[in-house]
Amino acid sequence: MFPARGSSLRAGAGRLLLLALVLILVSYGGAAAWLWTQETRLVFRAGRSLGPARPAPPFEHVNLPRADGARQFAWVMRHAGGGDTWVLFLHGNAGTVASRMNITHYEQLRALGLNVLAPEYRGFGGLEGVPTERGLYADARAAYDYLRERLEVPPDRIAIYGWSLGGAVAIDLASQVAQAALILEGAPASLVDIGQQQYPLFPIRLLMRNPFDAVQKIGSVRAPILFLHSANDEIVPVGEGRRLFESARAPKRFLEVRGGHVDAAQVDSAVFLEAIGRLLESAGVLPVPAVPDRTF
Repeated sequence: MFPARGSSLRAGAGRLLLLALVLILVSYGGAAAWLWTQETRLVFRAGRSLGPARPAPPFEHVNLPRADGARQFAWVMRHAGGGDTWVLFLHGNAGTVASRMNITHYEQLRALGLNVLAPEYRGFGGLEGVPTERGLYADARAAYDYLRERLEVPPDRIAIYGWSLGGAVAIDLASQVAQAALILEGAPASLVDIGQQQYPLFPIRLLMRNPFDAVQKIGSVRAPILFLHSANDEIVPVGEGRRLFESARAPKRFLEVRGGHVDAAQVDSAVFLEAIGRLLESAGVLPVPAVPDRTF
């Protein structure tokens, strides 16, 4: 006796369905594995050399002493007119301390009468090592310790500035050390949350080893905080900055600026300078020319 034709069709359809499910699971697992293995490249985008660009003098390239023996350098850029207030500038990914827009930031800050220390991270700017969240936190702390111990700058004369991914690094540092003020530009509230939005079909929180959950730490920062974020930011949505702002202690100020993620400091430079000047004046570390409204 031969099986009924309908039974054969149903068995064939079942096998095809099972094969399709196996292929979907294998593809899904492969994609998840790719995200896991490519995280360092996707998050940090490191590996670029310094390139030829340098800030205007006075400028000094210094090696940072480290207890762990790792090689790290920073740029020391003093204001030509003197002054004792320093900005510790922590840059974002896809660049180095020598990137054009980072140098633009240094020059803007020095125009306010500030000295700038800009450290490089491991894996960036020709430095050895693989960048990680924990590693970048250690690199930022080494730069802060250099200011405090080698340059003997008191904490009430130090402002910490974090741009983009450097904003998450700045929040971690500011939550652990004393400082006069914290400046955040285009900072993410949580990199893992951004990743989940970009890849909604995958359990990013389980896969991601470098979550940069800054929103969980910012409530520990006690210094005045200035949030600068472009409404047109195409990389870190402005909602991320507002999440951080809502979780932060007062005094704090959120300021929407023009431009995108990369060039807001250049497009809206006058707004940047005035807002930073007001913040530092309110913190008692920088006298600025009179403006109609001195409220931070």
